[in-house]
Amino acid sequence: METLTHAPVLARFGYAVSDPTRARILLALSEAPGYPSSLAEALSVSRQSMSNHLTCLRGCGLVVAVPNGRRMRYELADARLGHAITDLLGVVLAVDPTCCAPGGGAPALASRFETDRPGRLPLHTGGTVRP
Repeated sequence: METLTHAPVLARFGYAVSDPTRARILLALSEAPGYPSSLAEALSVSRQSMSNHLTCLRGCGLVVAVPNGRRMRYELADARLGHAITDLLGVVLAVDPTCCAPGGGAPALASRFETDRPGRLPLHTGGTVRP
């Protein structure tokens, strides 16, 4: 096992949240620990996919598996990750939709938002960002 701090921690976190499913898992675990089958059902992914993503998150050092009887409960490896995730949810970014997305298109996450007016994306805080 290797211990990381500073930039390597951010790199691991960035890799972990670069996948939408892993990002959703971290969001769910920031609210409460969970079991793979429950997380798979809640996030509408297969158990095999959930297992693969949890293995990745464990390998990145972001989650830990805690034995609970015959089952494994997953939780964030450090409570500060939950605080960081909560803080990141409050960040508002003005972005270039052609930048930082696969193929140069708009990021997949942005396509999940419904626009209230052309050229604007609503944010969870109720604000909007102008392009």
